[in-house]
Amino acid sequence: MTARAQPSLKARALRLLARREHSREELERKLAPHAQQGEDVEALLDEMVKRGWLSDARFAEQTIRSKARRFGPLKLAQQLRAKGVDEETIARGFRAAAADGISSLESVWKSRFGVPAPDQRERARQARFLQGRGFPLEDVMRFLTSVDKS
Repeated sequence: MTARAQPSLKARALRLLARREHSREELERKLAPHAQQGEDVEALLDEMVKRGWLSDARFAEQTIRSKARRFGPLKLAQQLRAKGVDEETIARGFRAAAADGISSLESVWKSRFGVPAPDQRERARQARFLQGRGFPLEDVMRFLTSVDKS
């Protein structure tokens, strides 16, 4: 029985990118353990960026669009930073995702609660939930106040 040949680094990268977008840092982290002596992961990633196969901007925009219904801008930005995306690219991703990517505090609140808080304890619980989803405290308090008044 012969050992199966390991796929090349480029083949691994393309297989990963075929499944979903990756940030450069994330792809580098996944490929590094498979790099053989003499293989340059950085050079491969540079080539993929040059060909347009790998893009942090596209990764940021796609992530924002896909997760904006469930999470606020603070959490989305934190997730992108954890994947190695820089601040400028994150800001461009939010601008590019514009209408689709702007998470709606109201829709997240409605999906979880739907009715105004009857007391301060419940209001605090709702505020913590929305903050945990990545919405700024000022926006959360402004929204909950407007819900209480209506």
